[in-house]
Amino acid sequence: MVKKILSFYFLGMSLLFAQQPRESKLFNFDWKFIQEDNEEFAKANYNDANWQSLNIPHDMQINMPWDKNAKAGRGFKLNTVGWYRKTFKAQADWKGKQVLLDFDGIAIHGDVWVNGKKVGEADYGYLGFESDISELLNYEDNNVVAVRADCNTSGSRWYTGAGLYRDVHLVVRNKISVARHGLFISTPEITAQNAKVAVQVEIQGFHTEEDLTIKTEIFAPNGEKVGGSEMLAFKRTRKQTQENQLPLINISKPELWSCENPNLYRAEVSLVLNGKIVDKVSDRFGIRTLEFSPEFGFKLNGKKVFLKGNNTHHDLGALGAAAFETAMARQFDVMKQFGFNCIRAAHNPYSEAFYDLADEKGILIVDELYDKWSNKDYWIGRYPWTDSWYKHITEWIKRDRNHPSVILWSYGNEFQMREDLAGFPTSDWGVTSYKILDILAKRYDPTRKSTVGLYPSRANALKRRDKGFDDVENIVPPELASATEITSFNYQSHNYNQYLKHKPNMIVFQSEATTNDLLKPYFDMNYDKMVGLAYWGAIEYWGESNGWPKKGWNYSFFDHTLNPLPEAYLIKSVFSETPLVQIAVLEENQGEQEIWNDIAVGKKVTSAHWNREPGKAYNIFTYTNAEEVELLVNGKSIGIQKNPTDVKSKNIIAWKAVPYEAGKIEAVARNKGKEVARQVIETTGKAVALQLEVENNGDWKADGMDLQYVKVYAVDAKGLKVPTTTGEVTFKIEGAATLLAVDNGDHYSNELFNINKRQLHNGFAQAILRSKQGTGKVKLKVNVEGLKSKQINLGTK
Repeated sequence: MVKKILSFYFLGMSLLFAQQPRESKLFNFDWKFIQEDNEEFAKANYNDANWQSLNIPHDMQINMPWDKNAKAGRGFKLNTVGWYRKTFKAQADWKGKQVLLDFDGIAIHGDVWVNGKKVGEADYGYLGFESDISELLNYEDNNVVAVRADCNTSGSRWYTGAGLYRDVHLVVRNKISVARHGLFISTPEITAQNAKVAVQVEIQGFHTEEDLTIKTEIFAPNGEKVGGSEMLAFKRTRKQTQENQLPLINISKPELWSCENPNLYRAEVSLVLNGKIVDKVSDRFGIRTLEFSPEFGFKLNGKKVFLKGNNTHHDLGALGAAAFETAMARQFDVMKQFGFNCIRAAHNPYSEAFYDLADEKGILIVDELYDKWSNKDYWIGRYPWTDSWYKHITEWIKRDRNHPSVILWSYGNEFQMREDLAGFPTSDWGVTSYKILDILAKRYDPTRKSTVGLYPSRANALKRRDKGFDDVENIVPPELASATEITSFNYQSHNYNQYLKHKPNMIVFQSEATTNDLLKPYFDMNYDKMVGLAYWGAIEYWGESNGWPKKGWNYSFFDHTLNPLPEAYLIKSVFSETPLVQIAVLEENQGEQEIWNDIAVGKKVTSAHWNREPGKAYNIFTYTNAEEVELLVNGKSIGIQKNPTDVKSKNIIAWKAVPYEAGKIEAVARNKGKEVARQVIETTGKAVALQLEVENNGDWKADGMDLQYVKVYAVDAKGLKVPTTTGEVTFKIEGAATLLAVDNGDHYSNELFNINKRQLHNGFAQAILRSKQGTGKVKLKVNVEGLKSKQINLGTK
């Protein structure tokens, strides 16, 4: 991964430090941790020898016991406080330079001390900060950094995780340098023949009459240098930092960034003083155009793109909120495989690595800053929102503005339930607040449009339970709908055409669509004129549970291990043009429903196996984008049905009371009588052994950060997976990796993830392994009583 600051892992080599103008070392390893709270822990001479040793990222909540009496919204985990400490040596060649600790985030609040002196804090744990520790370093003895992480806030409605859950870097640079997030790259003019690249560099520490040259070089996706420019920095400025706009750079025949071809260029900026490079930074960018209009919705590079998205909170299944790149990349890959092209980052900025990966994989991001604009309820910031929003806007926009994947800034979500959740007390349901935030955001990035997620989706905050809600004359969009550049509605897609009669110039995005309605929210949209939609919670996440023992939201298309449920293929049937058919057998447990944001949410419980009870009949769905489907049981046709045209049931063909016969059931999809897709499932025998599937075999990096996912299945004598198998799985690992977590996708389980045992769930379990630093062999042995055990040999490199 290319980091936002060009990183050199110096591994203790002082010569390398002496030669480079800027270094960034990953500071994630060899921390000590305790889940207690004592102000003595901040002292440099405190003895932490008995604390737990660990590497970050680390979520200190996820492996706390599930607690029935804890808040359901927070995933039945008690709020907690923990401390981290790390001892390190300062190198002699750091003297005279700036030495900084750069935190990508501390959940939810954080305080940092170095050698007993407080140096910084995280007041809104979803955003990072840096602390200058230059004057506190001890060059004759050890240095100690201590971090207090605190998630004791009632504001969040979902599981946040806690602790040092994102990366930390140690940065060494000269005093004359590029400021934090001080590189801004945009592409104001693009044609097929030429693109103009604008580079702005923010410099700190330069206040002399000497000539400081800013030199920029642009490198194509293949690494070839394709352009550059230079200029002298402004002199005698009275500002702490000074923005310098370089001459435009021409790139001939640009390779555009798109979802299909996410081409990334790189800008490398050097500051040269008296012939010596005093700083050098690098960042990637994409050349692409964004257009929004009520006539066509959204165009990327002049071509219509309909957003096919998902909203998800930032947790990563068994890892909790710990932000591992491998886990995020895995999520992106699964989403893209099923036709998704967009993620709305609900409802906070994610880790920096998340946006790097989106750039690489061609996923469009609606980047969101807040849930509510409130000083009280729903607010997790340490200080009042009205006192701190401008600092958050600045850090957020400057951090993410070079990412081509980011197409929209969303300043927040669902303010219109109460006036005191809508920002400043201007009695206009947040219209003035939005305009204030938008002015500051465009100060740092004028190239993108902005939005907010709106609910209730009615003027004057009318909800379904309010009198007159269903009167036609009251179907009026909320006040902010006409103020925002892009109008983002949460749910109520059946009302959008009525809204447009009142506000015909709105550019409509369905920022949250209910999974319960399956394809209806998609077909409710005007594909040609609207921007797109993002399903709410298409992947299971922790928190926002509607009752014990369920640990979170599971009205989803994928479980929290990313195994697709049958309904994931229904979504794929419209998100992808690939012909498909999927069998979904309705379970006797019909599922559940509840009212959420004035809509009924829930799901029917289906599965895709044919191990059923003899003598019974089963209701079956076939999900398809073909014209018709034929269903057969053991070669005998049950019939042929056409794909429905009604939006409530399109791509869903129902087969009632299909008698169970052991053997095979298959669905054949056809267009114009020609087979285009087929699925076969069959009754299995009794499970006799285990089967292991390694997800990224042969490409496991020995950097101490890379993960390896190993899936465990119970199989019969033919090697068929037996989803009805139960039993406890035991994992044993040896070699150059650790067993980071175990899982099985059961959202109702009370088991923890940081042990070496897990019950099979639907015949499945999963091991997540973390590489150690240094190449080596890894041996993983998996055992279930009564089944033939399995061992695999892996390696890191």
